[in-house]
Amino acid sequence: MQDRCLLLPAKVLKKRQTRLNYLKQFSHMAAKSNKPTFETILADIRERRFAPVYVLMGEEAYYIDRLCEALMNTVLPEEERDLNQFVLYGIDTTAAQIADTARELPMLSEFKLVVVKEAQGMKGGTDDLDKYLDHPSPQTVLVICHKHGTIDRRKRFMTKAQQVGVVFESARVNERALPGFIMDHLKLQRATIEPQTAVVIAESIGQDLNRLTSELDKLCLALPEGDRRITPELVEKHIGVSKDFNTYELRNAIINHDVVKANRIANYFDKNPKSGGVFIILPSLFSYFQTLMLAWYAPDRKSAAALADYLELRTEWGARDYLNGMRNYSAMKTMQIIGKLRETDEKSKGLDSPNTSTGDLLKELLYFILH
Repeated sequence: MQDRCLLLPAKVLKKRQTRLNYLKQFSHMAAKSNKPTFETILADIRERRFAPVYVLMGEEAYYIDRLCEALMNTVLPEEERDLNQFVLYGIDTTAAQIADTARELPMLSEFKLVVVKEAQGMKGGTDDLDKYLDHPSPQTVLVICHKHGTIDRRKRFMTKAQQVGVVFESARVNERALPGFIMDHLKLQRATIEPQTAVVIAESIGQDLNRLTSELDKLCLALPEGDRRITPELVEKHIGVSKDFNTYELRNAIINHDVVKANRIANYFDKNPKSGGVFIILPSLFSYFQTLMLAWYAPDRKSAAALADYLELRTEWGARDYLNGMRNYSAMKTMQIIGKLRETDEKSKGLDSPNTSTGDLLKELLYFILH
């Protein structure tokens, strides 16, 4: 090992010593920040403050993919990746193989990057990784990507990973937070969008952030030169969501008790199944009326600012829907609607009413809500 170190340039050796000094302090830093956020981890990566191990896990693949991508683009310069970047897949590897790969010294480089993708498919225990984390290599950055769930934090491996590295849980983004996510993502692309249009996109595409950001990037590419506004017309043209007949407009009609508009949109959905329908509108309505039920318990139900704060909404604009909802639906009616939504969901899946069309289920639901 010493002979091999003598072959390294002095610059690399100096960086390696700096790395060793940094790792001595890392456990203390990790203890102070035991719940790192996506933003703080990304900032450290960009500043080249790498942890010896990253455990990226959770239901939302988007943040796991982005952090893994950032590490793969930052840890090693492109010319060093052939020799020092290793991508393993859980289903094809074991903890022992991962640990052995991580222990090997990098070839004429400051770092070695070992990425384990789809770690949830790995067979066998983690004993060998437990032992590796007792003395992780200061020259290795080990990244473990575990999607579609989390690893039990009571496991010895997770305790050690928390002590010496970064453990990040990527949770699903709440439906209410999706419009804010859309606006923030477009802001990074130097584009703007009206809150109502952001809601339309969120309700049309849903909580799959990888698909959502892909559609947003497609919109940004379609923007005319000199104009960075995402308009309803642009959304309709490139995503296929009608600016007049969509789940947002239907929900808005229900909130404002506009019977004619609600039925007109329902008829449009019945004739154009790809544009919407009971399967798309049910989650949106359930989320709204569930939050409306909470709004009835707010200490101050008359102030948009106070209500937005109580419901943890991004802006006061979002609170207006719940102020209008409380004017049109009593707390008792709201509770009854939530029950009807559950019943309609069961029927849409073939329970109790296997022969009723989805169009008829939506019309029956609207009649119950609006009368």
